[in-house]
Amino acid sequence: MTATANQPLLEIRDLEITFTTSTGPVMGVRTANLEVYPGETVAIVGESGSGKSTTAMSIAHLLPKNGRITGGQVLFEGRDITHASEKEIRALRGDRVGLVPQDPMSNLNPMWKVGTQIQEALAANGVASGAEAKRRTVELLEEAGLPDAERRSGQYPHEFSGGMKQRALIAMGLAARPKLLIADEPTSALDVTVQQQILDHLDHLTGELGVAVLLITHDLGLAAERAQHLVVMYKGQVVESGPALELLQSPQHPYTKRLIASAPSLASRRLVSAARRLEVREAAREHALENAHEGAALEGVPAASRGEVEFSPEFGYSEPDPTAVIEVQKLTKEFPIRGSVPWRTTPFRAVDDVSFALERGTTTAIVGESGSGKSTVAQMVLKLLEPTSGRVLFEGQDITTIRGRAQKTLRRRVQPIFQNPYGTLDPMYSIYRTIEEPLRLHGIGNAKSREAKVRDLLDKVSLPAAMMQRYPNELSGGQRQRIAIARALALDPEVVICDEAVSALDVLVQAQVLELLNDLQAELGLSYLFITHDLAVVRQIADRTLVMEKGRVVEQGTTDEVFHSPQQEYTKRLLAAIPGGSIPLAGAETIDVEAQAAPVGEGDASGGDGPDDVIDPFAQAGHV
Repeated sequence: MTATANQPLLEIRDLEITFTTSTGPVMGVRTANLEVYPGETVAIVGESGSGKSTTAMSIAHLLPKNGRITGGQVLFEGRDITHASEKEIRALRGDRVGLVPQDPMSNLNPMWKVGTQIQEALAANGVASGAEAKRRTVELLEEAGLPDAERRSGQYPHEFSGGMKQRALIAMGLAARPKLLIADEPTSALDVTVQQQILDHLDHLTGELGVAVLLITHDLGLAAERAQHLVVMYKGQVVESGPALELLQSPQHPYTKRLIASAPSLASRRLVSAARRLEVREAAREHALENAHEGAALEGVPAASRGEVEFSPEFGYSEPDPTAVIEVQKLTKEFPIRGSVPWRTTPFRAVDDVSFALERGTTTAIVGESGSGKSTVAQMVLKLLEPTSGRVLFEGQDITTIRGRAQKTLRRRVQPIFQNPYGTLDPMYSIYRTIEEPLRLHGIGNAKSREAKVRDLLDKVSLPAAMMQRYPNELSGGQRQRIAIARALALDPEVVICDEAVSALDVLVQAQVLELLNDLQAELGLSYLFITHDLAVVRQIADRTLVMEKGRVVEQGTTDEVFHSPQQEYTKRLLAAIPGGSIPLAGAETIDVEAQAAPVGEGDASGGDGPDDVIDPFAQAGHV
């Protein structure tokens, strides 16, 4: 039986999926229902652990070994495939159902050439083999928008960028011309412009081939922009579904309303009020002026260099700004690149003549595509990389040449929060030891005072003191990032550098962490240097914005100026690529993100942010 325009290609009825665990059976999906019609794009949205990927993987019987369908039906082209044999499912995969998996970095075999992997998919589905498969592979890579496809097919995955790897996976997913393509977070690891290119091309290909798409994503803005129909999942259940625009303008379920309010691409508003921001900035400026020449120097810096840096017109340097806590002047970084002859290198300029100032008590964001040099700038400010030329001033003192005790003092006053909360916490350290370690290394206090400090820090990030005895693997992603923030605040820094600090988080957890950072800034007078490729997040958190392209700052100004009156075409492209930025919402003019998002710390002890009588989307974070 073949689906027609009036009959669903895929129909899921009252689906139940159960996982066998050491503590007993756990139901991951409960009574889920959805339909996908030929040529239609349907998006399943929800946070991690909501069951969206589990639901999608059950279609092609790709559940983990401990997972099984325990109820309901999966109908494909009108035929029940819920309990189909392995032989039947193998015939279905690739030929009728294609898959673009989530992580392009780990879903290509690093030992095989990219072309070989696509040829394997063609041969497995009986499409082509031998010389014909090689020819067809080049055609598929060209269709996926990969330049110089014939040469690229002979390269290994490590020679591809993230966007190129994703294009190769799309080519593989469409190799057998399936009727349904499951795209599981296909662009979550990519910056906004590459994401837009990939999704535009996917739309073009699927439109030409008449392929239906089941898009799995936690980005509501992306889903709203790319799908005709939205399905919202929460704790393994479909809580709401309907036409995309209708659902966005008239959401009925409390969870859907919170998703819309929290999604930065849909609710781009500055988190803190203008009056509150001005108050913090003025207090910080007064503090800076009072302490400009009063012993605020880094311990260990020669007395002649303390509190003041000489004006150096021959290098183009300017006088230090007394209101800036961090000032970067004409910063350049070159890396030697080895060519075809191993002993000959050519310099690659990753950062080229970058200058900006971070005012005390404010947030400056550096944005740009992957490879634009923004993280390299952050590493030089942190003194994790030495600049080729230029200087970085901390409270008027040049820190580019400091060593020893002065460098240790700088580490105490400038702290980082890195991108991946799963990779930046030692799995062998308890939460107490993780937060207490910086205090011990810097010889601060005794065991009793350090424990009191850890308790206070956990309270600041709205986590219970009982969490001190836990380990990172026992926490959700949002909780781990809170621990990373607590560790960064342990030494009472004045500057915190956030390098993609929220990019690995779901939108609800992301909104929670951004609100927390915002509140801590107002409470402690912190200054943030925020590195990100997500301009929707920048709109929420930053006072000033720098746009970087190919190592250079191409535009900078207040965030409102950059967003409302961009001067450069590159900036306009970045802004245009924000998913969901043009989606009209009901009452969009009156959305108050500060009011919609419940204050951090009013929820449960696990780090939730909602009162007990409101759905808590964080209670199950990190679980199936």
